Amino acid sequence: MEAAAETTKKKKKMPKPKPVWRGKTGVADYIIHAILILLTLCTIFPFYNVILMSFSDSVAISKQVVYLIPTTFDFSAYTYIFQESRFLNALLVTIFVTVVGTLINMFVTVTGAYALSKSGYPGRKFFMSMIIFTMFFSGGLIPFYLTMKNYGLVNNLFVMVLPVAINTFFLMICIAFLRSIPAALEESATIDGANELQILAKIIIPVSKPMLATITLFYAVDRWNEWWHGVLFMTDVKLLPLQALLRELLTNYAQLSTGIDISSVVTGAGFHPEMLKMAVLVVSALPIACLYPFLQKYFAKGVMIGSVKG
Repeated sequence: MEAAAETTKKKKKMPKPKPVWRGKTGVADYIIHAILILLTLCTIFPFYNVILMSFSDSVAISKQVVYLIPTTFDFSAYTYIFQESRFLNALLVTIFVTVVGTLINMFVTVTGAYALSKSGYPGRKFFMSMIIFTMFFSGGLIPFYLTMKNYGLVNNLFVMVLPVAINTFFLMICIAFLRSIPAALEESATIDGANELQILAKIIIPVSKPMLATITLFYAVDRWNEWWHGVLFMTDVKLLPLQALLRELLTNYAQLSTGIDISSVVTGAGFHPEMLKMAVLVVSALPIACLYPFLQKYFAKGVMIGSVKG
């Protein structure tokens, strides 16, 4: 009993382990932090300045005065955009193109990458060569237009979806990622009686969420910013996407300042053309920027795909 009591006392008197040394913050650390903060401010300020100028005062913009803190709030440019009779229709067209286009993009990319990631797939080298060929050569604008016309896609919303149904670069990334998945996962599912579609839906897609989320974000941004195919193939103004409509508004107001000092131009609606330009940038970029917080955790993992080899 006495020995046990002495052991207990020794345990109580044992010194606490020292905390792990993490190093002291030196002058170099403060300098690095200051540089990073400065770079962050330099990155954020252009966006902040765009938002500020979009509802700034026309007089201030005419005098080329930039305020760090807003002093006036003039929403004339936003009012003009949202009161445009074609704005709501163009917004619905863009939403359709973004949602439907992204779904088609992901379906074709994932299924194509899953098939091409199989080493024993018959004709795989031939199809891979044809896919890579499209990264370096194209048929040209006139053959492309004639092809879409022959397929009846002129004045058809799917002309902004089907010709860009797959991005070769994203397909190659997806193939590389699927090849890195251990074959034992698919073999075990095959033993359990799963077919290829079940393996893709229940095994491959769940373990590929970071990569799929990253590619989905890139596809969604591309479809949201779609304007070229709308301008090229849409003769009906009701079928123009949002970006094409905003481009038209900017073009119309750019004609106001032809041969005139832009700093002294105020439109008939009572706002400076620069206000309209900045408001267009905000309207076109803000909705798609709202997706980033929801996909950020996957995006951070997805951008590291292939950067670490082990």
